Amino acid sequence: MNKNFFKIAALFLLGTLTAQAQELYMPRNIKAAYDKGTRSLDGKPGKNYWQNKGKYDMTITVTPNDKVVSGTETITYTNNSPDTLHRVAIRFVNNLHKPEAPRSGYVSKDFLTPGLDIKSFSVDGQKYNVNSKDWGTVADVALKSALGPGKTATFTIDWSYPLSKESGREGQLDSTTFFVAYAFPRISVYDDYNGWDRIPHTDRTEFYNDFNDYLLNVKAPKNYVVWATGDLKNPDEVLQPKFAEKLKKSYTSDDVTSIASAQEMAAGEVTKQNDWNIWKFTADHITDVTFSMSNHYVWDAGSVVVDNKTNRRASVQASYDSKAKDFSHAVVWGKQALDWFSNNWPGIPYPFSKMTAVQGFADMEYPMMVNDSSTPDLEFSQFVLNHEIAHTYFPFYMGTNETRYAHMDEGWATTLEYLIGQHQLGKEVADESYKKFRVVRWIKDPSTEEDQPVISLSTQVSGVGYGNNAYVKPSLAYLGLKDLFGDALFKKYLHAYMDRWNGKHPIPWDFFNTINDVSHQDLNWYWNNWFFSNNYIDLAIDKVTIKGLTYSISIKNTGGFAIPFDIKITYADGSAETIHETPQIWKFNQKAVNVQFNAKKTVSSIVLDGGIYMDAKPADNSWTK
Repeated sequence: MNKNFFKIAALFLLGTLTAQAQELYMPRNIKAAYDKGTRSLDGKPGKNYWQNKGKYDMTITVTPNDKVVSGTETITYTNNSPDTLHRVAIRFVNNLHKPEAPRSGYVSKDFLTPGLDIKSFSVDGQKYNVNSKDWGTVADVALKSALGPGKTATFTIDWSYPLSKESGREGQLDSTTFFVAYAFPRISVYDDYNGWDRIPHTDRTEFYNDFNDYLLNVKAPKNYVVWATGDLKNPDEVLQPKFAEKLKKSYTSDDVTSIASAQEMAAGEVTKQNDWNIWKFTADHITDVTFSMSNHYVWDAGSVVVDNKTNRRASVQASYDSKAKDFSHAVVWGKQALDWFSNNWPGIPYPFSKMTAVQGFADMEYPMMVNDSSTPDLEFSQFVLNHEIAHTYFPFYMGTNETRYAHMDEGWATTLEYLIGQHQLGKEVADESYKKFRVVRWIKDPSTEEDQPVISLSTQVSGVGYGNNAYVKPSLAYLGLKDLFGDALFKKYLHAYMDRWNGKHPIPWDFFNTINDVSHQDLNWYWNNWFFSNNYIDLAIDKVTIKGLTYSISIKNTGGFAIPFDIKITYADGSAETIHETPQIWKFNQKAVNVQFNAKKTVSSIVLDGGIYMDAKPADNSWTK
């Protein structure tokens, strides 16, 4: 920018007083958590913070002939809360497939199943007469002996359920390929701000789980390969020596290795030829485990250094039908994503030992796994893979409550997806992609649902507004902070939040308070503007006043959002200049500002350009002399 330009934002006394006096709305249950000291107003976990934990030891069997999943699990559950628990909430997401289950949309007959059948249920050796016939996706079980603070109980459950023929987030990918997710009854979250999480799953909002330790044994017939969350502990017991060796070598190799080809799978050369093989996986302090299995999917693998300080590597694997044209690139794309996310944004080393991409239908993330659809558009396929892998950090590294506050995970994944897209495709292409897939739908739909506050509970926002509140507006808010602080400070503050809440359960106020604390700024004006308002994006040039070569631009913020924007100036001789304004310009008056600059020559036109912050009425964003 020309050094002779200067900018003066008109500051209004009333706006100043308003900005300084703002507080954030806080529901009564959230206030109570702060009062109890489980959370702190400086954004840190409070001195009394706690969270409960389970240790799950499971053996799950999938019978391909009848498509039934059956399991036996032992849950060693510790009550770290100060409360005595007289009942537990048991969650089984797959009961969504029951005909009577409430759902957010229409489903076909192929989606429907009878749901969970509990064969036996005991706590500390005491048998319970549990009838799961009328259970939804969450149900209460009254305890015969209450579980006191600091006490541990052992739950043993035997169960089964059928895989749905129609695959979505889980189910049958084809007649001999299955994605088995949310596959076991689990103890729902009991937390410090809401008690038991009893919100039913309706297939739109996502999930909220404790950080648990898992021992997962998957029993599968011969010639079926199993891919799962966690480390495979017994490759030599389930794979033929040649394939076990290739897998182990892939853990330390930069190369992409074909672990098993379609021909090798078809010939029955890959697995041990026992009638059934038991695949053993372990994963600790993680929010979920899932697995996939197939007797014909191709298997590729490689690895990438994700922590340059320790030289730690992560395995990257892919499982797919040989006819898919995009998934042959999945290991390369996965390695690129893990490397970039580890070293750039968020700039925290990938925290797990593995990432597996499975060809399915969901475009859905799970700890250490993604279930992505295949498309003929390689750029779009990589775009989706980037987004799902980005979820590693939000919600799996951070443990956010996706059910209530979807913006805490989808908003960040959308932001990271955009930032890696700039690196891979260039800013211009990434900007157009972001606008096309994220912003356009919101701008073209001026309905009430689209402008509900982001802080609204995700379970209470209609399907029309859910995507906008979960993905678009929060992502723009986070990118606005990046613009306001600059990259170095934004990353420093983001890392402070992630360090404080890694492995815990942050809520939005923990994020707001942390950024206020570490930046030594009261940003409540920004949080109120972006997360607690009904704002949208609509700037307008009200008037331009000229005194010689001094230009004063009056800008109205009709929509209300505190967005960054460029003032693009074109001179009579065809030359151009740009003045950039960060969201800081709206701190004291979010309805109107005045920007003044000195020019050395006559200006012919002025345009306000928000870039990815697309304007609802761009026609009033320009002035021509």
